[in-house]
Amino acid sequence: MTAGYDPLSAQPGAQVPGPRHSVDDGVGVAPAGASGVPAGGPPYADDPDGLYRPGPPPPPPQGPPAAPPVYGAVPPPGPPPGPAYPPPPAAFPAPAYPLSAPPVSALPGEPHYQAYPPVAQPQPGRRISWLGLTALALALILGGVAIVQSIQIRDLQGRVASGDRALAEAQAADKSRLDGLDGRTTELETAAGKAFNPEAISTEVLPSVFRVSAGQFTGTAFAVGKQTGNSTNLFTNFHVVESVWDAGQREVFIERKDQRWPATIVRVDEQADVAQLRTNNKFTGLATAREAAKSGQQIIVVGAPLGLEDTVTTGVISAIRKDEGGSGTVIQFDAPINPGNSGGPVVNAAKQVVGIATAKARDAEGIGLAVPIKTACDEFKIC
Repeated sequence: MTAGYDPLSAQPGAQVPGPRHSVDDGVGVAPAGASGVPAGGPPYADDPDGLYRPGPPPPPPQGPPAAPPVYGAVPPPGPPPGPAYPPPPAAFPAPAYPLSAPPVSALPGEPHYQAYPPVAQPQPGRRISWLGLTALALALILGGVAIVQSIQIRDLQGRVASGDRALAEAQAADKSRLDGLDGRTTELETAAGKAFNPEAISTEVLPSVFRVSAGQFTGTAFAVGKQTGNSTNLFTNFHVVESVWDAGQREVFIERKDQRWPATIVRVDEQADVAQLRTNNKFTGLATAREAAKSGQQIIVVGAPLGLEDTVTTGVISAIRKDEGGSGTVIQFDAPINPGNSGGPVVNAAKQVVGIATAKARDAEGIGLAVPIKTACDEFKIC
């Protein structure tokens, strides 16, 4: 007999009676299943011929039908198991079968039992995190935005650089045009300075020209040079103040528009017919020409002929002549002058004094004479 499985009790190790192989009846051993020898049951005791007879069938099992065998299951409660059988001989050990192959009985006739594979345990897998997916998507979006912005910034920098170059070129062109305009303006100003405008000249010169009252004689004087403190220097002809100077007096008066200021005779040059006056009042001095007058230049003469102040006449320089009564030169001009114009300024188109009107030819028209301003400035040092 071998170790098996009790289908009624479902207990491993329960012993189930196997088939009888042989019975010794004194004659010999008959193999189980031999001809004329029934297999299976015990012989009847009163069998006269000593042959095997089949025994009675086993009684039907009591109680509900047994559940199908489950490997390793706990047996349900039921009737007590049948009689215990002795353990199987050591010659038939219970084989160890792998879990993947079903067990096979070691002897013929024993039942085969299906070995159920172990239940596979679910392996923990990676769970996808929505937060991680969101972060990844956000990072991709931000990366794309950064790339687009970098492209836009680079394009903008290129356009700015192009605009800067265009602006620099435009500024250079504008500078060239402005330089040209400045040069043209300078030329126009020079031309305008050379252009003769008696009105503009008179407007600037008249406030510096005065009528001189020296005893019984009248003439003209004009402020010249820069102011020294609160005083102003003036030029006039010597013959205008000659009576006061010869009388040993030094005070004369300068008048303009019903106003009168005292002035002092500082120095005189009888040969050049020039006298220097000084008044303790502030007046704007006229500019003097550094270049000698030339024939053909247009001029104006300002004075007080016959006591009529602020009289303006125009003309041109006719010639530069040698002074017959002195060692210098005189300027001949054609602007009309009369008694009272003596000592008045002769002014060019640049509003600069070129001479001091001195005299006119008798019994002739359009011949006036003036002392060059350079002669007066070199002698009195006040220009």
